[in-house]
Amino acid sequence: MSQSSREIPYPTPMPGVPMLVLGAVLLLTVVGIPFGILVLVGLTLVNPNQSKVVVLFGNYKGTLRQHGFYWVNPFSVRKGVSLRAHNFNSDKLKVNDLRGNPIEIGAVVVWRVRDTAQAAFDVENHESYVQVQTESALRHLASSHPYDTPHERETSLRGSSEAISRELQEELERRLQMAGIEVLEVRLSHLAYAPEIAGAMLQRQQAEAIIDARTRIVEGAVGMVSMALEQLHKAAVVELDAERKAQMVSNLLVVLCSERGTQPIVNAGTLYG
Repeated sequence: MSQSSREIPYPTPMPGVPMLVLGAVLLLTVVGIPFGILVLVGLTLVNPNQSKVVVLFGNYKGTLRQHGFYWVNPFSVRKGVSLRAHNFNSDKLKVNDLRGNPIEIGAVVVWRVRDTAQAAFDVENHESYVQVQTESALRHLASSHPYDTPHERETSLRGSSEAISRELQEELERRLQMAGIEVLEVRLSHLAYAPEIAGAMLQRQQAEAIIDARTRIVEGAVGMVSMALEQLHKAAVVELDAERKAQMVSNLLVVLCSERGTQPIVNAGTLYG
């Protein structure tokens, strides 16, 4: 089946009220009863944000999208297709992320039918098709990214919610194109480590956060020490030999990198005996 738009409007449907009156009149006469039944069978009602796909003898004749009361060929089959926005809340899926960690993930998808012909003929059940493809896209997405990462430039499921939602929506649009489905919004509704590793992964996250924080502290301390030595040299405040520089660097690093407040000690002597 082609994935391009297949929907066509139903050609000039007749208004339903005059045909209803005609059918009622025919029913009042014995000879006109069969014709009256045929006229009444052709009546169809289209509610707001609903549509009717009309099929005659196996051939698609068009779609009634405009709400109202119409009369169509009484031998045609009319299938209702909702044009309203639908919410689908997926089940919590247990999958492995990019690093092989078991996680639980779920999503909310807001969708609606764009092409009624594709939704009616190209898939068996377009609502079930949305559910299956959403779960499949979620599994693929989870296996393509880590749950979390200490690196800012790396996309993660937990730390890059906007990018993840956009990627999931793009993949769903590709998967649902054949069914004539338009994806309005997608977002993750549930994301967590699987219960069996949740405690261990929490400790790992805490350890990674501590290491990352200490790394930043050391980088900042080294920069401050380098700046202090450079300023002392430019201002010619004091001349420091290699041993005094080493002692000063050691003291400054202890002060800047210590987790506790340091106590100042006044040294009235020298480094040399």
